Amino acid sequence: MKRLTALAGAAAAARTYAKRNPEKVNNMATKAGQFIDKRTKGKYNRQITSATKKVRSMTGQHPHRPH
Repeated sequence: MKRLTALAGAAAAARTYAKRNPEKVNNMATKAGQFIDKRTKGKYNRQITSATKKVRSMTGQHPHRPH
């Protein structure tokens, strides 16, 4: 039960940080996604794109298309 409480606290802290720093969170998510996509040679591209879009929607910013 203590682990669940700690996990819930960490999730709440992450949501608060994301709301206060949306641009930083979006940049980190994009960079992490690009890194993982490169390392997996595009195998999980759809899942990475979906996760990145979800992060952007949670921070209140619209996804942008890479150039």
